[in-house]
Amino acid sequence: MLRNRADLQHTREIYQQALDNQKKKILVCAGTGCVAGGALEIYDKLTELIAAQGLHCEVKLEKEPHDHSVGVKKSGCHGFCEMGPLVRIDPAGWLYIKVQAEDCLEIVEASIVGDNFIDRLAYKQVAKTYQTQEEIPFYKKQTRIVLDHCGQIDATSINEYLALGGYRALEKVLFEMSPDEVIQEIDASGLRGRGGGGYPAGRKWSQVKKQSEPVKYVVCNGDEGDPGAFMDRSIMEGDPHRMLQGMMIAGIACGAEAGYIYVRAEYPLAISRLETAIEEARAYGLLGENILGTGKKFDIKINKGAGAFVCGEGSALTASIEGKRGMPRVKPPRTVEQGLFGKPTVLNNVETFANVPLIIQKGADWYKSIGTENSSGTKAFALTGNIQNTGLIEVPMGTTLREVIFDIGGGMRDGAAFKAVQIGGPSGGCLTSEHLDLPLDFDSLKKAGAMIGSGGLVVMDEHTCMVEIARFFMNFTQHESCGKCVPCREGTKRMLQILEGIVAGQGTLEDIDMLLELADMITSTTLCGLGKSAAFPVVSTIKYFRDEYESHVLEKRCPAKVCQKLKRIHIEAELCRGCSKCARLCPVNAISGTIKQPFTIDADTCVKCGACLESCAFNAIKED
Repeated sequence: MLRNRADLQHTREIYQQALDNQKKKILVCAGTGCVAGGALEIYDKLTELIAAQGLHCEVKLEKEPHDHSVGVKKSGCHGFCEMGPLVRIDPAGWLYIKVQAEDCLEIVEASIVGDNFIDRLAYKQVAKTYQTQEEIPFYKKQTRIVLDHCGQIDATSINEYLALGGYRALEKVLFEMSPDEVIQEIDASGLRGRGGGGYPAGRKWSQVKKQSEPVKYVVCNGDEGDPGAFMDRSIMEGDPHRMLQGMMIAGIACGAEAGYIYVRAEYPLAISRLETAIEEARAYGLLGENILGTGKKFDIKINKGAGAFVCGEGSALTASIEGKRGMPRVKPPRTVEQGLFGKPTVLNNVETFANVPLIIQKGADWYKSIGTENSSGTKAFALTGNIQNTGLIEVPMGTTLREVIFDIGGGMRDGAAFKAVQIGGPSGGCLTSEHLDLPLDFDSLKKAGAMIGSGGLVVMDEHTCMVEIARFFMNFTQHESCGKCVPCREGTKRMLQILEGIVAGQGTLEDIDMLLELADMITSTTLCGLGKSAAFPVVSTIKYFRDEYESHVLEKRCPAKVCQKLKRIHIEAELCRGCSKCARLCPVNAISGTIKQPFTIDADTCVKCGACLESCAFNAIKED
């Protein structure tokens, strides 16, 4: 138990020395993706092999360390998920990709006992080998401040966090700053909520602090319901103390003594690491009663959500914590006035709280020097889709889509052309090649009819059907609608029915106009922010790809050849040898003809399964 500031500083110095004594460190990525790929087996194997070599192996930072030990650590997500499982060797900074358990002996003998780099485990691009993580193009153009520790430290050790300067910001807030000064610093930094709305965090904290109600709460939104988004999960898994520290600072600044983390139950690893971090912080006297002898009190509980998308909305989230059905309510009153249990509540998401310690420690001016004038700092994005390098990235606000997609993401796969990017999750909009030089910040995206949202970026190539994309996201939104308000419940259902008709070849031009009319009605009349943005994917795809909608309804043709019911399969008579193989394989007897004469396909009977396409040795069967 740390009783005062001197205890904290002394403990930090002890573990800093212990960390320095680890002459080599092996960081095995233990994010969810790499764990699924066998990272824990690799971790166990490396630990066993290092001990067998007679080297002192430390899996936990020891208070009285052995000289010249090897530290083997389970780190958080490195972000380069497509190349996992990943193993980093420090201090050299070598990154090994797609590591398997059978590679461990060579890693220990070559890189730990010796000082040799293993070329075959390196990342290669355009015939160039990259030894260090920082040299790889995927990382080189990033600015990782919130994700800085993810992949660099043992995610399960408060001692390692302290050794790297952890809890300095909390120490500063407790002993050097007044609550008003803390809020002024956050406000001056320009930090805006990273959960989607972009509301200024300092303004929100100030509004909570000025409430006369003596009981207040801090709530962290870790629900992250967007498909493909895992920014918040990676922070909770890879650097949980950073986020906890941000919540503690918010609580002390606003006068709250209790905090809740709302995290979906589908994130068991994040929950486990948060529980460990909270227990460690309590044991050290950084959470709970009389923090570091100051008389301040703040504690944190975890609330597991059932995975409903609507619970990412503030009022639905707080209702869920209260044990009620997670549904939004009419505002006002706003959450800052009557939030959790009817009390004033600071509600921010994981990434927002993770920015706070850095702002307090380095100052608002430092933070404002990153990003754009009205969108300071960085933003983490989950980069997915038809792109070379998928994973988790962090870039300064204002970085262009072109830099993200082509410099960091490596461009399209298989030489395909870029077509569009879906930004902001299922409620976001689609942007096209004309937006590639658009800076990624709150205001620029809003002007273009899109939004940052939680930070999902789905990149699509020329083989993507934009009508099907609109149907896919509307299907997700409709199924996730909580059903409380009629415009969302019935409006999204009708929009989905129309889109299903269009991709099935049953649409009309009037259907396109009806989609826009419904979108306008839903956006202007639904109860919560999720409903208001539900139609964005449809509106943006009609705006930028109306010709594709018209091809579906007028020509009954899918230009991208994606929509199954609009596919046309035919046999080119001049190429067909009449071997009958396709007719024998057809499951519905749609193909007929005479041996050694050209065969034909009955379009009404054909189910477009594609079996004939794969079987034809003469390339006579075509699809369009």
